[in-house]
Amino acid sequence: MRTPVFILAINPGNTSTKIGIFEDTKLLFQKNIVHSDEDLNKFSSIISQKDFRLSCILEEIEKTKFDMRTLSCVVGRGGLLRALESGTYLINEKMLSDLRKAERGEHASNLGAIIAYEIASKYNIPSYIVDPVAVDEMDDIARISGFVEIERESLLHALNTKAVAKRYAKKVGRKYEELRLIVAHLGSGISISAHINGRMVDVLNPRDEGPFSPDRAGGLPALQLVKLCFSGKYDFKTLEKKLFGEGGIYSYLGTRDLKKVIEMIDSGDSKAKLVFDAMVYQISNYIGYMAPVLMGKIDCIILTGGMAHERRLTDAICERISFLGNIEIFAGEDELHALAEGAYRVVMDEERVKIY
Repeated sequence: MRTPVFILAINPGNTSTKIGIFEDTKLLFQKNIVHSDEDLNKFSSIISQKDFRLSCILEEIEKTKFDMRTLSCVVGRGGLLRALESGTYLINEKMLSDLRKAERGEHASNLGAIIAYEIASKYNIPSYIVDPVAVDEMDDIARISGFVEIERESLLHALNTKAVAKRYAKKVGRKYEELRLIVAHLGSGISISAHINGRMVDVLNPRDEGPFSPDRAGGLPALQLVKLCFSGKYDFKTLEKKLFGEGGIYSYLGTRDLKKVIEMIDSGDSKAKLVFDAMVYQISNYIGYMAPVLMGKIDCIILTGGMAHERRLTDAICERISFLGNIEIFAGEDELHALAEGAYRVVMDEERVKIY
């Protein structure tokens, strides 16, 4: 009888840390650990949250009475690393060093590998990441920005994006590598990607471009942004936080909570309605932006991510884009399962582990 493979999966987000314990790829335990603004505001950087989040994870696992000594591996969400191909990677010192330096930017996902490695090291077992946000499969033509000193980058919710694309392929009885898809991940950040033959050939990076979201500004008028940068009003760190963390809906309405925005609309708040409608307008526009990438030959448009649970949002988007073709909604994110599945394939020698 085969010994079961026990996997701990860790997915740090901006305001929460999701964890799951799996036997093979069957979920045994899942917890979404929510971190309050009060807790997170105590830290000057994402990396300085590591010990706090680690203690929260271990505290929740201790409650389950799960024996950590039975773990086969630990897998974490990958962060803002250098550009790399899709797959499962062994966490090594080079990866950890790059995540601590955060040269491509600070993001909660940077903590996934760092925390996974620390836990795994205690039990002398391997640790992995799967399809990090830095997965880069873009066509060369898509990298051209229009200004020689700036190149468009592939940074997105690759883990969930790839997972739901493959789930859709399985649902319709086709191979992911045969399909032409547009996938819109609707979360605290919004990333939209065009998929041809198993590759994300173009990507709207939510740090730089695309629609605004609950707390990110998305693409902004370039010259107005340049003027703001040189106005003397903000230093770099302050403005970065305002664009990436305090932008989007939050900058207009003071909340990141879509449900609260809808409550405001239902109570007659015209400003909240305008901002909500503007986000729908931008999301729909940028989904349309990807249609020519696929030459209009679109097998499916997939809406996914946490905000896809909100019918008012998805119905409004579908009303604007239905003329483009078939639309499927995979609400939520499948990231814990996707992490566990990637690690499991490597442990079972179904897939070769990649080295960073």
